[in-house]
Amino acid sequence: MKFFSILGARGSFTLNEITANEKQKVKPPSHTEATGFGIRHLQCFLLFGALSVGYALRVNLSVAIVAMTDKNATNPDFMEYDWSEKTKSLLLSSFFWGYICTQIPAGQLARKFGAKVMLLWGLLLASVLTVLTPLITHIGNWQLLFFMRVLQGLSQGVVYPSVHTILSKWSPPEERGQLSTYCYSGTQFGTVVMLAISGYLASSFLGWPSIFYVSGGIGILWVVAWKVWGANSPSEYESISVEEKKFIQTSLDADSNSKENAKPTKIPWAKFFTSVPFLVLILVHSTQNWGFWTLLTQIPSYMKNILGMDIKSNALLSALPYTVMLLLSFVFSSISALLNKKKYLKRSVSRKLFNTIGHWIPMISLVAFGYVGPDKLGLAIFLLTITVGINSATYLGYQVNHIDLSPNYAGVLMGITNCISNIVSLKAPLVVGFIVTNEKSAEQWRIIFFIAAFFYLIGNLLFIIFGRTSVQPWNNPTETPKQNNSTPAE
Repeated sequence: MKFFSILGARGSFTLNEITANEKQKVKPPSHTEATGFGIRHLQCFLLFGALSVGYALRVNLSVAIVAMTDKNATNPDFMEYDWSEKTKSLLLSSFFWGYICTQIPAGQLARKFGAKVMLLWGLLLASVLTVLTPLITHIGNWQLLFFMRVLQGLSQGVVYPSVHTILSKWSPPEERGQLSTYCYSGTQFGTVVMLAISGYLASSFLGWPSIFYVSGGIGILWVVAWKVWGANSPSEYESISVEEKKFIQTSLDADSNSKENAKPTKIPWAKFFTSVPFLVLILVHSTQNWGFWTLLTQIPSYMKNILGMDIKSNALLSALPYTVMLLLSFVFSSISALLNKKKYLKRSVSRKLFNTIGHWIPMISLVAFGYVGPDKLGLAIFLLTITVGINSATYLGYQVNHIDLSPNYAGVLMGITNCISNIVSLKAPLVVGFIVTNEKSAEQWRIIFFIAAFFYLIGNLLFIIFGRTSVQPWNNPTETPKQNNSTPAE
């Protein structure tokens, strides 16, 4: 008996020893173990929906206002309004009056109350106001519609800062470019779908009010889905796998030397505006918006007056550049994923490479576009499509750089750059009005394209020289920054 006792004790000791050895062999989940569709991809799909809804609600009036003021009565069963061109321009700009105002506060509010809540209430308010648009217009004419659009802009001002805040918590650094691209491609998807279906809705038996009912109704459905499945961070999502949660948190901690749930109490405003990489980010975001909004607002006039083609009358042609932009965003994302997997490029090189593709190729095609005459419409459409479509490469460039610089303040940084860049972009139509005194003058229009191309050149050049992708010391103002001489991200 004593022998078996000794053997049993020895056996027990051996089993414990084996268990201890097995535990030592357990490693943190690797990228390979966390691949496949996970909760982080679900969050990106929901954010894709948020931006799709946001842009659909933003551009719906651009199409609907044509039917609302159509003297030829697209659908005579619904009321038409006798608004002047000045009034229509005022209505179309009213959204941005409110949009600019909430950009910077939104980043702080997302940190304080949670980006999920801010995004939910922001798009809920915008969606409900959209559904009420026909009634509001009937009651208060253009004046009340103007006020309603300002409120929509105020509510949507939280979208970009909130999306960036959520992405900073869900996207591992090695997947950041791809996941951000998937999310922000929703802006093109929402634009393309709205442009494609609005004309059909306005001419149907439902009339122009259906444009607002459909887009607002889809927005409300998205809010319900976001309420059920959305989350601020992996730690708040109960059903996420242990492997995926550890993979995300370990990647973020290793990249930023800070915990995923860390919330520094003080926002270092002064350090933001004395940081060269962030100042350059403001500049490149502003030059991007100048070029993008110049094309969006002025190309229809150029095509009509110089090339003799009314692009607004052709829904397919209006949506074509943005359809190509949507498709190319996935192409660029796949290329980036392959390069990252093979470790061919450092993160800083990848950001600058894709931003260069997104700015300097459109720079060249935009200049060429200004020299195409009315006898070469096919070439003009091709160059226009390239100019807009290739620009999607910037999703892997400056667009995600806020999170690179500061995961803790990504939403605040996005609020700042988006606010300033939108203010700058609103100046573009004013410059066009100052320079293009004769809409039939190709030489005057050429100056506009040269200005936009120059901004693309300078913005990206400074981003190449001064842009950075390493986490900045002011990311953790409540902690002493850890010294790290090796910066593989650079």
